[in-house]
Amino acid sequence: MTLSHLHLILNHVPTVGSAVALALLLLALIRRNEHLKIAGLEVLFLIAVLTLPVYITGVGAQRELRLRQAAVSDTAIREHQDLAIASFAVTEFAGFVAWIALWQVRRAGRAARGLVPAVIALLVLALTVSGRAANIGGEIRHPEMLDAAETATPALGQALGAALPPAEGQAPGAADGSAQGPTEGNERFLAQRISNFLVNSTWAWPAAETVHFLGLSLSMGVLLAVNLRILGVMGRVPFADVHRLLPWGMLGFGVNLITGMLFFIAQPGQYISNAPFYWKVVLLVLTGANFLYLTVFTKAWKGDGVNANLAEKAMAIGSIVAWLGVLYAGRMLPYLGNAF
Repeated sequence: MTLSHLHLILNHVPTVGSAVALALLLLALIRRNEHLKIAGLEVLFLIAVLTLPVYITGVGAQRELRLRQAAVSDTAIREHQDLAIASFAVTEFAGFVAWIALWQVRRAGRAARGLVPAVIALLVLALTVSGRAANIGGEIRHPEMLDAAETATPALGQALGAALPPAEGQAPGAADGSAQGPTEGNERFLAQRISNFLVNSTWAWPAAETVHFLGLSLSMGVLLAVNLRILGVMGRVPFADVHRLLPWGMLGFGVNLITGMLFFIAQPGQYISNAPFYWKVVLLVLTGANFLYLTVFTKAWKGDGVNANLAEKAMAIGSIVAWLGVLYAGRMLPYLGNAF
Protein backbone atom coordinates (compact mmCIF):
# COMPACT_ATOMS: atom_id res chain seq x y z
CA MET A 1 0.00 0.00 0.00
CA THR A 2 1.54 3.29 -1.15
CA LEU A 3 0.36 6.91 -1.26
CA SER A 4 -0.69 6.30 -4.87
CA HIS A 5 -2.98 3.47 -3.77
CA LEU A 6 -4.44 5.62 -1.00
CA HIS A 7 -5.02 8.52 -3.36
CA LEU A 8 -6.83 6.38 -5.91
CA ILE A 9 -9.11 5.21 -3.09
CA LEU A 10 -9.63 8.55 -1.37
CA ASN A 11 -10.02 10.74 -4.45
CA HIS A 12 -13.65 9.63 -4.73
CA VAL A 13 -14.45 11.29 -1.40
CA PRO A 14 -14.76 14.93 -2.54
CA THR A 15 -16.65 14.09 -5.74
CA VAL A 16 -19.04 11.35 -4.59
CA GLY A 17 -19.39 12.81 -1.09
CA SER A 18 -20.16 16.31 -2.36
CA ALA A 19 -22.73 14.87 -4.76
CA VAL A 20 -24.43 13.05 -1.86
CA ALA A 21 -24.42 16.23 0.26
CA LEU A 22 -25.83 18.25 -2.64
CA ALA A 23 -28.60 15.68 -3.22
CA LEU A 24 -29.56 15.75 0.47
CA LEU A 25 -29.68 19.57 0.55
CA LEU A 26 -31.75 19.81 -2.64
CA LEU A 27 -34.15 17.15 -1.38
CA ALA A 28 -34.39 19.00 1.95
CA LEU A 29 -35.36 22.22 0.17
CA ILE A 30 -37.92 20.44 -2.00
CA ARG A 31 -39.51 18.60 0.93
CA ARG A 32 -38.87 21.44 3.41
CA ASN A 33 -37.37 18.89 5.76
CA GLU A 34 -35.11 20.35 8.45
CA HIS A 35 -33.63 16.98 9.41
CA LEU A 36 -32.50 16.29 5.84
CA LYS A 37 -30.99 19.76 5.69
CA ILE A 38 -28.97 19.17 8.85
CA ALA A 39 -27.85 15.77 7.55
CA GLY A 40 -26.67 17.32 4.28
CA LEU A 41 -24.71 20.01 6.11
CA GLU A 42 -23.12 17.43 8.40
CA VAL A 43 -22.09 15.24 5.45
CA LEU A 44 -20.57 18.25 3.70
CA PHE A 45 -18.53 19.22 6.76
CA LEU A 46 -17.16 15.69 7.06
CA ILE A 47 -16.31 15.68 3.34
CA ALA A 48 -14.43 18.97 3.80
CA VAL A 49 -12.41 17.46 6.64
CA LEU A 50 -11.61 14.30 4.67
CA THR A 51 -10.55 16.30 1.59
CA LEU A 52 -7.30 17.17 3.39
CA PRO A 53 -5.78 13.66 3.14
CA VAL A 54 -7.08 13.41 -0.44
CA TYR A 55 -4.91 16.31 -1.57
CA ILE A 56 -1.90 15.23 0.48
CA THR A 57 -1.92 11.68 -0.91
CA GLY A 58 -2.24 13.18 -4.40
CA VAL A 59 1.01 15.08 -3.96
CA GLY A 60 2.56 11.87 -2.63
CA ALA A 61 1.42 10.05 -5.77
CA GLN A 62 3.02 12.81 -7.86
CA ARG A 63 6.31 12.30 -6.04
CA GLU A 64 6.21 8.54 -6.60
CA LEU A 65 5.59 9.13 -10.32
CA ARG A 66 8.67 11.34 -10.45
CA LEU A 67 10.74 8.77 -8.57
CA ARG A 68 9.88 6.24 -11.25
CA GLN A 69 10.46 8.82 -14.02
CA ALA A 70 7.16 7.68 -15.48
CA ALA A 71 6.16 8.54 -19.04
CA VAL A 72 3.36 10.82 -17.88
CA SER A 73 2.82 14.36 -19.09
CA ASP A 74 4.28 16.80 -16.58
CA THR A 75 1.81 19.41 -17.83
CA ALA A 76 -1.13 17.10 -17.11
CA ILE A 77 0.17 16.42 -13.60
CA ARG A 78 0.58 20.11 -12.84
CA GLU A 79 -2.83 21.00 -14.30
CA HIS A 80 -4.36 18.24 -12.19
CA GLN A 81 -2.61 19.63 -9.09
CA ASP A 82 -3.79 23.18 -9.75
CA LEU A 83 -7.39 22.04 -10.19
CA ALA A 84 -7.03 19.97 -7.02
CA ILE A 85 -5.93 23.10 -5.14
CA ALA A 86 -8.94 25.02 -6.45
CA SER A 87 -11.29 22.14 -5.62
CA PHE A 88 -9.80 21.83 -2.14
CA ALA A 89 -10.23 25.56 -1.48
CA VAL A 90 -13.86 25.68 -2.62
CA THR A 91 -14.76 22.48 -0.75
CA GLU A 92 -13.19 23.75 2.47
CA PHE A 93 -15.01 27.08 2.17
CA ALA A 94 -18.29 25.25 1.53
CA GLY A 95 -17.63 23.11 4.61
CA PHE A 96 -16.95 26.24 6.68
CA VAL A 97 -20.24 27.86 5.57
CA ALA A 98 -22.02 24.57 6.30
CA TRP A 99 -20.57 24.60 9.82
CA ILE A 100 -21.82 28.17 10.35
CA ALA A 101 -25.30 27.01 9.33
CA LEU A 102 -25.09 24.07 11.76
CA TRP A 103 -23.90 26.41 14.51
CA GLN A 104 -26.91 28.67 13.96
CA VAL A 105 -29.26 25.70 14.00
CA ARG A 106 -27.75 24.65 17.34
CA ARG A 107 -27.93 28.13 18.86
CA ALA A 108 -31.05 29.67 17.29
CA GLY A 109 -33.02 26.68 16.02
CA ARG A 110 -32.53 27.45 12.32
CA ALA A 111 -29.85 28.65 9.91
CA ALA A 112 -29.88 32.22 8.63
CA ARG A 113 -31.75 32.72 5.37
CA GLY A 114 -29.44 32.42 2.39
CA LEU A 115 -26.79 30.21 4.01
CA VAL A 116 -28.08 26.91 2.64
CA PRO A 117 -28.48 28.27 -0.93
CA ALA A 118 -24.93 29.64 -0.63
CA VAL A 119 -23.72 26.18 0.41
CA ILE A 120 -25.52 24.63 -2.57
CA ALA A 121 -23.92 27.13 -4.97
CA LEU A 122 -20.48 26.41 -3.52
CA LEU A 123 -21.11 22.67 -3.80
CA VAL A 124 -22.02 22.99 -7.49
CA LEU A 125 -18.81 24.96 -8.08
CA ALA A 126 -16.76 22.44 -6.10
CA LEU A 127 -18.23 19.53 -8.07
CA THR A 128 -17.49 21.30 -11.35
CA VAL A 129 -13.85 21.89 -10.46
CA SER A 130 -13.31 18.49 -8.82
CA GLY A 131 -14.96 16.80 -11.79
CA ARG A 132 -12.49 18.48 -14.13
CA ALA A 133 -9.62 17.51 -11.84
CA ALA A 134 -10.88 13.93 -11.73
CA ASN A 135 -11.13 13.84 -15.53
CA ILE A 136 -7.49 14.90 -15.94
CA GLY A 137 -6.43 12.61 -13.08
CA GLY A 138 -8.11 9.67 -14.78
CA GLU A 139 -5.82 10.17 -17.79
CA ILE A 140 -2.69 9.99 -15.65
CA ARG A 141 -1.12 6.53 -15.62
CA HIS A 142 0.35 5.19 -12.38
CA PRO A 143 3.20 2.84 -13.33
CA GLU A 144 4.75 3.46 -9.91
CA MET A 145 2.10 1.06 -8.56
CA LEU A 146 3.78 -1.74 -10.54
CA ASP A 147 6.33 -2.18 -7.75
CA ALA A 148 4.31 -5.09 -6.34
CA ALA A 149 4.14 -6.70 -9.77
CA GLU A 150 7.88 -6.21 -10.15
CA THR A 151 8.45 -8.15 -6.96
CA ALA A 152 6.30 -11.00 -8.23
CA THR A 153 7.66 -11.02 -11.77
CA PRO A 154 11.07 -9.27 -11.86
CA ALA A 155 11.59 -9.64 -15.59
CA LEU A 156 8.25 -8.05 -16.44
CA GLY A 157 8.80 -5.25 -13.93
CA GLN A 158 12.27 -4.46 -15.27
CA ALA A 159 10.98 -4.44 -18.83
CA LEU A 160 8.16 -2.06 -17.95
CA GLY A 161 10.48 0.16 -15.94
CA ALA A 162 12.99 0.32 -18.79
CA ALA A 163 10.21 1.39 -21.17
CA LEU A 164 9.33 4.46 -19.10
CA PRO A 165 11.28 7.55 -20.21
CA PRO A 166 11.44 10.74 -18.09
CA ALA A 167 8.21 12.68 -17.79
CA GLU A 168 7.52 15.59 -20.08
CA GLY A 169 9.35 18.70 -18.91
CA GLN A 170 11.12 16.89 -16.07
CA ALA A 171 14.74 17.78 -15.51
CA PRO A 172 17.18 14.86 -15.11
CA GLY A 173 17.89 15.68 -11.47
CA ALA A 174 14.27 16.28 -10.42
CA ALA A 175 13.15 12.68 -10.07
CA ASP A 176 13.44 12.59 -6.30
CA GLY A 177 10.39 14.81 -5.90
CA SER A 178 12.04 16.73 -3.07
CA ALA A 179 10.84 20.03 -4.47
CA GLN A 180 8.59 21.30 -7.21
CA GLY A 181 11.38 20.78 -9.77
CA PRO A 182 10.60 24.01 -11.67
CA THR A 183 11.37 24.03 -15.35
CA GLU A 184 10.95 26.72 -17.97
CA GLY A 185 7.29 27.76 -18.28
CA ASN A 186 6.11 26.12 -15.06
CA GLU A 187 5.59 29.52 -13.44
CA ARG A 188 2.18 29.64 -15.11
CA PHE A 189 0.94 26.92 -12.73
CA LEU A 190 -0.68 27.97 -9.46
CA ALA A 191 1.26 25.55 -7.24
CA GLN A 192 4.56 26.77 -8.69
CA ARG A 193 3.63 30.41 -8.15
CA ILE A 194 2.72 29.71 -4.52
CA SER A 195 6.01 27.90 -4.04
CA ASN A 196 8.06 30.68 -5.63
CA PHE A 197 6.34 33.35 -3.54
CA LEU A 198 6.69 31.64 -0.16
CA VAL A 199 10.23 30.34 -0.71
CA ASN A 200 11.74 33.42 -2.33
CA SER A 201 10.03 36.07 -0.21
CA THR A 202 11.92 37.33 2.85
CA TRP A 203 8.73 37.81 4.89
CA ALA A 204 5.98 35.50 3.53
CA TRP A 205 7.04 32.23 5.20
CA PRO A 206 7.82 33.78 8.65
CA ALA A 207 4.54 35.72 8.57
CA ALA A 208 2.59 32.58 7.65
CA GLU A 209 4.34 30.66 10.46
CA THR A 210 3.26 33.34 12.95
CA VAL A 211 -0.35 33.25 11.78
CA HIS A 212 -0.22 29.44 11.76
CA PHE A 213 0.73 29.22 15.43
CA LEU A 214 -1.81 31.90 16.40
CA GLY A 215 -4.54 29.88 14.70
CA LEU A 216 -3.35 26.69 16.37
CA SER A 217 -3.38 28.35 19.79
CA LEU A 218 -6.84 29.84 19.27
CA SER A 219 -8.36 26.57 18.06
CA MET A 220 -6.75 24.44 20.75
CA GLY A 221 -7.62 26.94 23.50
CA VAL A 222 -11.32 26.97 22.61
CA LEU A 223 -11.61 23.20 22.22
CA LEU A 224 -9.70 22.72 25.46
CA ALA A 225 -12.14 24.98 27.34
CA VAL A 226 -15.25 23.29 25.90
CA ASN A 227 -13.99 19.75 26.46
CA LEU A 228 -12.78 20.53 29.99
CA ARG A 229 -16.27 21.87 30.69
CA ILE A 230 -17.72 18.51 29.64
CA LEU A 231 -15.27 16.84 32.04
CA GLY A 232 -16.62 18.94 34.91
CA VAL A 233 -14.08 21.77 35.07
CA MET A 234 -15.55 25.29 35.58
CA GLY A 235 -18.71 23.71 36.92
CA ARG A 236 -20.36 27.06 37.72
CA VAL A 237 -20.10 28.29 34.12
CA PRO A 238 -23.12 27.29 31.98
CA PHE A 239 -22.14 25.02 29.12
CA ALA A 240 -23.99 27.29 26.66
CA ASP A 241 -21.65 30.17 27.55
CA VAL A 242 -18.53 28.09 26.90
CA HIS A 243 -20.10 26.64 23.76
CA ARG A 244 -20.46 30.21 22.46
CA LEU A 245 -16.67 30.29 21.93
CA LEU A 246 -16.73 27.56 19.25
CA PRO A 247 -16.80 29.96 16.25
CA TRP A 248 -13.49 31.42 17.43
CA GLY A 249 -12.08 27.92 17.60
CA MET A 250 -13.33 27.17 14.09
CA LEU A 251 -11.77 30.42 12.87
CA GLY A 252 -8.42 29.34 14.34
CA PHE A 253 -8.83 25.89 12.79
CA GLY A 254 -9.45 27.44 9.37
CA VAL A 255 -6.47 29.79 9.64
CA ASN A 256 -4.30 26.87 10.72
CA LEU A 257 -5.48 24.78 7.78
CA ILE A 258 -4.92 27.53 5.20
CA THR A 259 -1.39 28.40 6.32
CA GLY A 260 -0.46 24.74 6.76
CA MET A 261 -1.57 23.96 3.21
CA LEU A 262 0.48 26.89 1.91
CA PHE A 263 3.57 25.38 3.54
CA PHE A 264 2.76 21.98 2.07
CA ILE A 265 2.15 23.31 -1.45
CA ALA A 266 5.33 25.40 -1.34
CA GLN A 267 7.68 22.65 -0.16
CA PRO A 268 5.98 19.22 -0.35
CA GLY A 269 9.28 17.34 -0.31
CA GLN A 270 9.93 18.10 3.35
CA TYR A 271 6.55 16.68 4.38
CA ILE A 272 5.83 13.72 2.09
CA SER A 273 8.56 11.53 3.63
CA ASN A 274 7.96 12.85 7.13
CA ALA A 275 6.19 10.40 9.46
CA PRO A 276 5.15 13.02 12.09
CA PHE A 277 3.40 14.95 9.32
CA TYR A 278 1.04 12.03 8.70
CA TRP A 279 0.40 11.71 12.43
CA LYS A 280 -0.55 15.39 12.42
CA VAL A 281 -2.92 15.00 9.46
CA VAL A 282 -4.77 12.06 11.05
CA LEU A 283 -5.08 13.93 14.36
CA LEU A 284 -6.35 17.06 12.59
CA VAL A 285 -9.09 14.99 10.94
CA LEU A 286 -10.09 13.73 14.40
CA THR A 287 -10.18 17.25 15.85
CA GLY A 288 -12.33 18.35 12.92
CA ALA A 289 -14.76 15.56 13.80
CA ASN A 290 -14.75 16.81 17.39
CA PHE A 291 -15.85 20.25 16.16
CA LEU A 292 -18.84 18.62 14.49
CA TYR A 293 -19.65 16.60 17.61
CA LEU A 294 -19.59 19.64 19.86
CA THR A 295 -21.71 21.63 17.40
CA VAL A 296 -24.63 19.33 16.62
CA PHE A 297 -24.81 16.47 19.13
CA THR A 298 -27.55 16.93 21.69
CA LYS A 299 -25.78 15.02 24.46
CA ALA A 300 -22.75 17.30 24.32
CA TRP A 301 -25.04 20.35 24.43
CA LYS A 302 -26.92 19.08 27.49
CA GLY A 303 -23.78 17.85 29.26
CA ASP A 304 -23.05 19.93 32.33
CA GLY A 305 -19.77 18.26 33.33
CA VAL A 306 -21.51 16.35 36.12
CA ASN A 307 -24.07 14.23 34.29
CA ALA A 308 -21.87 13.61 31.25
CA ASN A 309 -21.65 9.88 30.65
CA LEU A 310 -18.52 7.84 30.01
CA ALA A 311 -18.76 8.12 26.21
CA GLU A 312 -18.99 11.92 26.36
CA LYS A 313 -16.02 12.13 28.71
CA ALA A 314 -14.04 9.77 26.48
CA MET A 315 -14.79 12.03 23.50
CA ALA A 316 -13.59 15.07 25.46
CA ILE A 317 -10.39 13.36 26.61
CA GLY A 318 -9.77 12.05 23.09
CA SER A 319 -10.06 15.56 21.65
CA ILE A 320 -7.60 16.97 24.19
CA VAL A 321 -5.13 14.16 23.53
CA ALA A 322 -5.52 14.68 19.76
CA TRP A 323 -4.64 18.37 20.03
CA LEU A 324 -1.64 17.59 22.19
CA GLY A 325 -0.64 15.09 19.51
CA VAL A 326 -1.00 17.76 16.82
CA LEU A 327 1.34 20.03 18.79
CA TYR A 328 3.84 17.24 19.36
CA ALA A 329 3.83 16.02 15.75
CA GLY A 330 4.20 19.55 14.42
CA ARG A 331 7.12 20.27 16.72
CA MET A 332 8.82 17.00 15.80
CA LEU A 333 8.73 17.65 12.04
CA PRO A 334 12.40 18.77 11.96
CA TYR A 335 13.62 16.14 14.44
CA LEU A 336 11.81 12.88 13.70
CA GLY A 337 11.28 13.82 10.07
CA ASN A 338 13.32 15.78 7.55
CA ALA A 339 11.64 19.22 7.61
CA PHE A 340 13.89 22.26 7.87
